[in-house]
Amino acid sequence: MIKTYEMLERINYYGSRIKRIVWNLLNRFYFKKLGRNSYFHKGINISKRHIICGNYVTIGINCRVQAVTQYNQRYFSPEIIFEDGVSVQQNLHLTCADQIVIGKNTAIAANVSITDIHHPYDDISIPIESQDIHVSRVRIGKDSKIYNNAVILPGVIIGEHVTIGANSVVITNLPDYCVAVGAPARIVKRYSFEKNQWLSTNPDGSFKERDGGGSNEENTNCAKKFDN
Repeated sequence: MIKTYEMLERINYYGSRIKRIVWNLLNRFYFKKLGRNSYFHKGINISKRHIICGNYVTIGINCRVQAVTQYNQRYFSPEIIFEDGVSVQQNLHLTCADQIVIGKNTAIAANVSITDIHHPYDDISIPIESQDIHVSRVRIGKDSKIYNNAVILPGVIIGEHVTIGANSVVITNLPDYCVAVGAPARIVKRYSFEKNQWLSTNPDGSFKERDGGGSNEENTNCAKKFDN
């Protein structure tokens, strides 16, 4: 019985590998770029010709990765970039009219929303959905982790090795090596290279004195990164 199970597992493994290879070969010419061993499960709306995809990228089932090329009378040239090793679980909702970049080896959990599009509400005589959109680029740095149901809004730059907690709404830039949670997302931890450990922070990203704090230089560098 065990040998039969192991054989079935092996058949399933190699079958999945072959499926990925065949899909990659058949779809390579539809993407702006599609790297080696990258695979998109069945999605809701995948704008392939606007996607630059690195090697070993996996996009889960029921994802919407949509490029917006026209809204009202405005035209856009969107670019969606998944760098090497990016993994995305199910139900990603990504809409792009300018540029969204997901850095190398970043992992995105289920039901995450990422957009570089804002629907203004300034003119109360026009339905919000009918007003011209505002766009602002989004970048998520390498080696990061975005947990379930998080929302990344236009203009946000997230640094490297950043953790975004579940259900967080990110509206401002976040520096490298930090943990941010909440709606809106606030930094709760940063890595101190002086002390070689993760330390609790104030909402502005500065280290808390009761936890040993970091140097003024570390806090200043974080503030500069946070404001960029």
